[in-house]
Amino acid sequence: MQQQRQPKPPFPKQHQAKPGNEAQLEPRPHYKAPLYKGSGKLKGRVALITGGDSGIGRSVAVLFAREGADVAIVYLPEEQNDAEETCNAIENEGRKALLIAGDVTDKNFCKQAVEQTVKHLGHLDILVNNAAYQQHHDRIEDLSDDEWDHTFKTNIYGYFRMVQAALPHLHQGSTIINTGSITGLEGSKNLLDYSATKGAIHAFTKSLAQHLVERRIRVNCVAPGPVWTPLNPSDKDAEEVAKFGQKQPMKRPAQPEEIAPSYVFFASETDSSYITGEVLTLLGGETTAG
Repeated sequence: MQQQRQPKPPFPKQHQAKPGNEAQLEPRPHYKAPLYKGSGKLKGRVALITGGDSGIGRSVAVLFAREGADVAIVYLPEEQNDAEETCNAIENEGRKALLIAGDVTDKNFCKQAVEQTVKHLGHLDILVNNAAYQQHHDRIEDLSDDEWDHTFKTNIYGYFRMVQAALPHLHQGSTIINTGSITGLEGSKNLLDYSATKGAIHAFTKSLAQHLVERRIRVNCVAPGPVWTPLNPSDKDAEEVAKFGQKQPMKRPAQPEEIAPSYVFFASETDSSYITGEVLTLLGGETTAG
């Protein structure tokens, strides 16, 4: 039986300015999933992934391409280098890639991103809402109104606006997949705004699934625990980054390639045609979520 060894903490002490750069992370996140063999589950499909330049979004893009999908990724302009690496990885799987730089807090940009995807890739079948902002604070007094607004505008307004923009182009058999978090189920004392948005995403997923079930558009959510991505060293101090994920029963954070197959599962009619409104937790051995 093949097994892939994944890195465990302690990691090198490191910190980055937001939004973080995957190329500068040490060790580099594992996203290529070498043990994953594609079988054409998404052949002929087109996916749009927000936050697709790095972390979970990058690995999802690669596995979608391995399953036969063309992929558009949305990312912030300052993440261009990461986005180009993801683009190359998609094309190395033999599929088309489209890079769309912009900010999902801008309603007009959300509409433009969908329109560009349809124009250049022909249609749209799968929307993955994955872009996120987080910042730890030890005291609620240090969390400003502006930062609260930015977190909500990125993490939940952005999801809502991308869905609104995508729906005219979706059809029976299309899927929407949202990225939630264990913090949205258990809370997090230092991530008040982030965990609140993730709880909202879980409720949004279930409500939207009910709303769209008669249109035969499925909506599901993946809610991971700690994952080794640029989101963390651009949020925590270097000492905390070195210990990231060690409290999990598996004594480490997940790698993006360990999370991405769940998105393939939800995107695939072959695997999950009877599943909608679910929030799937991936917690490295934790069994109490919410």
